Amino acid sequence: MSFRALLLDLDGTLADTAADLGGALNQLLHQEGRRPLPADRIRPIASDGARGLLRLGFDIDRGEPGFDELRARLLQLYIDRIAEETRLFEGMNELLWWLHGQQLPWGIVTNKPDWLTRPLLEAMAIEPEAACVVSGDTISRAKPWPDPLLHAAQSLRLPAADCVYVGDAPRDIEAAVAAGMLPVVAGWGYLPADVDPSDWGGLAVCERPVDLQAWLAQRLLEAAGSAGTPA
Repeated sequence: MSFRALLLDLDGTLADTAADLGGALNQLLHQEGRRPLPADRIRPIASDGARGLLRLGFDIDRGEPGFDELRARLLQLYIDRIAEETRLFEGMNELLWWLHGQQLPWGIVTNKPDWLTRPLLEAMAIEPEAACVVSGDTISRAKPWPDPLLHAAQSLRLPAADCVYVGDAPRDIEAAVAAGMLPVVAGWGYLPADVDPSDWGGLAVCERPVDLQAWLAQRLLEAAGSAGTPA
């Protein structure tokens, strides 16, 4: 069960974007004469994008009158502050450089649309750079469909089975399983308190990026030991 590449979800897995997403929502609430929401209410919803944020803040969903207008305003407020407070999660930078030292590529597969993904990554200037970036609109179907994960593996010229995919939502694990990748839950992400991620079907739940690095290192060690075992 070794691997040759690591693929990561963006919001709640690679980067802690909740403060900027929440800030945009609270700006919109203020504009509409509503009270702002505390961070601890917004954070568990941050991985659900504009739809989840608007459902939380305005009790409105896609297809309802006013939704599209609120969504457009929310996303404009968000892109205006896209990386004011967003940071890599603690230990993630070290993980990425460890992968670089192992000559293993890493990439991003997110449901965030490309017009938001690219400015965010440019503002963050992450090094080492991602070997591939697949956004929510890169191809026709996003997660939980496996298509974007398979597209990422193809762009890396690797079989899907050689890729680990890490995410903080059930759709991430569902997509990884459907793609035939090695699924791991980012336990440091935007998980509601009443959720047990061990039920999602991942191979592991890693509580911190450093734990993910240890899990990956163990996979490499076991593969090396297996390769060195006489027949």
